[in-house]
Amino acid sequence: MTVLDSFRVDDRVAIVTGASSGLGVGFALALAEAGADISLAARREDRLTATRKLVEDTGRRAITVRTDVTSPEDCSAQVDATMQAFGRVDILVNNAGVGTAVPATRETPEQFRSVIDINLNGCYWMAQACARVMQPGSSIINVTSVLGLTTVALPQAAYASSKAGLIGLTRDLAQQWTGRKGIRVNALAPGYFESEMTNQFQGGDYIETSVIPRTLMGRLGHAQELNAALIFLASDASSYVTGITLPVEGGMLTS
Repeated sequence: MTVLDSFRVDDRVAIVTGASSGLGVGFALALAEAGADISLAARREDRLTATRKLVEDTGRRAITVRTDVTSPEDCSAQVDATMQAFGRVDILVNNAGVGTAVPATRETPEQFRSVIDINLNGCYWMAQACARVMQPGSSIINVTSVLGLTTVALPQAAYASSKAGLIGLTRDLAQQWTGRKGIRVNALAPGYFESEMTNQFQGGDYIETSVIPRTLMGRLGHAQELNAALIFLASDASSYVTGITLPVEGGMLTS
């Protein structure tokens, strides 16, 4: 196997949550381009159709399943559907998530719990369901955020807490499953990329005044730059890597 071959995931099966828009679409397409068949999960199943076509246009197979990751039953059903269609689960990309920006004195219990339920609890339920069927050599990638490691001038107590918690969950699951099950568990921590989530800041000056000055690269990230890091963690290129959080944030953490 050459170095480049180690980045291939030919004939493996990946579940990608939050695959109806944003970074999840790019993750699904990148994995398909690297050789994987894809099980697409999201609450907005109608929007998964477009992602499925992108995957199938690469020559790979895809299925779509409406999945609310806050429901352990939905997560198990997603895995069951994947096993029925493909017979295996090799890669999980825990990408489903929501972002909020609510001042801490005004954030309601319902708002806080909703973010934690999707961003943290949902990743746990999906990881649990997948780990029950995954074979040694499999990979789980939890998509956290640079905001789990730092703050950038927005009131994001719920979001930051969920993403910091996901980093801790990643370490613990790696400790439990890598040695015993042969499942690697890592986290990917994106900085600011052009996506549906960052589009909510269009029209304001938050990106220009708070994000860009904190980023050594002086710009937002491009999707392909994040997709390349995802493929590294999903493939045998990272076969000796587990329990880590890989920031892809243009140098924000150094400032």
